[in-house]
This record gives sequence, C-alpha cells and structure tokens, in this order.
Amino acid sequence: MKKMNAAVLTEYKKVEWKSVDVPEISGNEVLIKVGYACICGSDQHVFLGEFHPRTTLPLIQGHEFAGTIVETGPDVKSFKAGDRVAVDPIIWCGHCPACLRHHYPACSTLKLVGIDLDGGFSEYMKVPETMLYKVTDKISDRHAALVEVLSIGFHACNRAKVCAGDRVVIWGAGKVGQSILQALRTKTDNTVIMVDLIDERLDRAKRAYNDIHIINASAENAVDRIKEITGGEGVDIAFEAVGHAKELPGVINPVRGCIQAIRGAGTVCVLGLSSEPSPIVMKELIWKEGIIMTSRVSHGEFAETIENMNLGKLKPDALVTDTIHPSLTQKAFEMLENEPHKHLKIQLDFNL
Repeated sequence: MKKMNAAVLTEYKKVEWKSVDVPEISGNEVLIKVGYACICGSDQHVFLGEFHPRTTLPLIQGHEFAGTIVETGPDVKSFKAGDRVAVDPIIWCGHCPACLRHHYPACSTLKLVGIDLDGGFSEYMKVPETMLYKVTDKISDRHAALVEVLSIGFHACNRAKVCAGDRVVIWGAGKVGQSILQALRTKTDNTVIMVDLIDERLDRAKRAYNDIHIINASAENAVDRIKEITGGEGVDIAFEAVGHAKELPGVINPVRGCIQAIRGAGTVCVLGLSSEPSPIVMKELIWKEGIIMTSRVSHGEFAETIENMNLGKLKPDALVTDTIHPSLTQKAFEMLENEPHKHLKIQLDFNL
C-alpha cells in the first residue's frame, strides 16, 4: 500500500502530521494530488470537539481544497489525469423530500467531506467525479481552493434574491461575511455596509472594496448608523454571518440588529451557525412584514463562482491572511483560536 502524509485529528484539539495509506479508487472515483487546502470555521468547531458525536476520530479534516487529478477509476467519463479541479464537498442522498425538490443543501442525511468522512488535509484525496469542477489556467491552485467558501457567498445572495440596486448590510466580517461581500459586488453596485467588532477584519474588507461603509458595533450604534447611511430607510437585505447569539454589553444581538436594519418588506438571511437561542423580538419583523430566511453551504454556485473568478470579478487573495505548510495544521488551529483578529483564512500549501 502506498503511503502519504496527512494532518490527522487524532483527538479533539490535537492534530498529528503522520503517514497514512493513499486512498484506493474504484468506479467513478478519481485520485487528486492536493495543491492547497483552507481551514474553515467549521473545521475549527470540529477541532474543538463541538461537532461530536457527528464526527468520529481519527479524522482527516478539510472540505475546502483543490488540486490535480493523478488517477481515474474505470467508470470516470468527464475527467482525466492532469485536469485541475475544485471539489464540491457536499454529499446528498438524492431521494429525501428536500433532494426531490432539488434543494440539496437541506438534505436530511447531508454529509460533508472532512467532517463526516476524511477530507483534504492530505497529500492525496479520492472523490467521485460528480463532486468535481474543472478550473482553467486563469485560476491558480491557491485560488481554486477558495472556490468553496466563495460559493457560499453566491448561494446566500441567490437565496436572498439580491438584485442590481439593492442596498445591503453584512453583519459579520469573517470568512463567510467577506465571501458574501465578494459575491455581492458581482450583483449590485449600490450601498454595501459591513458590521463587526474587530477593526482588522473591517479594514481588510475596506481595502478590498473601498466604496463600502464599515461600522464597528462596539464603537457606535450600528442600526442608527445604517439608517443614517440609507437616509432613514434601512437596507433591502441584511445578512447575518456572525455565528453566535451572545448579548454583549452595549452591542445588539446580530440577528435582531439585522431585523432592525431592514426596510419595510426587507429580507434577513441568516448564515451564522449558533447553538444558542437568539433573542429577537418577532413584532419588529412582523410590523415590517419582513422575510427571515437561512442559507447553508451552496448548491450549483461552484460554476457561478468559477465563472466570476475566470472573469477577474473576485478578489480571492483578500480572504487569505496566512499560508503555511500542512504539517503545521495544529499551529494553524491555535492561531485561529488565540488570535482570531489577526487571522482570517489560513491556507495549507502542499507544494512547500
């Protein structure tokens, strides 16, 4: 059996760089030599043990990755060795009520590579060809590994039905919030506002898109400032991408802030994964006859993301703060845990 190196979560909060078997492929599977992989917020939750008992150890994490096909199974029809690909990590059943309605992100048995089964924090990875998207020479391996997180932004925009001319606030300037920002700027050139508590994240977004407004909610009343920016009307759409519902002193809960920030009949789209109850006042939403909805992962937006990346309409480098050798994955998780204000997207470079 051939061997490879992988970052293996052997126990919660402990990743080891170790030798493991190279996966054997069959049927419609391909073997990918991983070029780059990215650490996601969900990876951090898994690392800390917050997805237990969904995850079982040992586990090779990683669902944001891209690389080059080195071997194909006998039933592979659309790909060949040498093709460069991005990997859609979602596995759905195809026959539950959601899947039968083609709403695959809501599959009742949805599984995610790198969480429910081994993922891309390894030198090689096997996946069925149905999960692959070709990337052109215009897209580097480094950028191809960012297609997954950027597709989440496009899916959220499509769920919320963003139209040209919409005014939008994004509450949360982390990985997901900044992915929404990039997708938004392919769909509307009107007012975009970003809200966060961390100046470094807001400044990073502002450097990428100088025309946006930024608000530090710990320094001023975010809802009042949003109303001021929009001439008292509020925004058409508010995205919540914070991921916790904690009430901080003097800072409004993010979901409630989004509800207060929308105009009449506006839309709130919630992406932040929180296990805590969110203290909101329903009459604030009902009086506006507002719509509150959610968005999760992506469905079909890989192609849209790759197309926009090909056209140069995205700024993937704006998401990346660190690039390190995959043997330092343990250190990367500690960096994200101890200094979240300094690190946004950490990439693992398997070419180093």
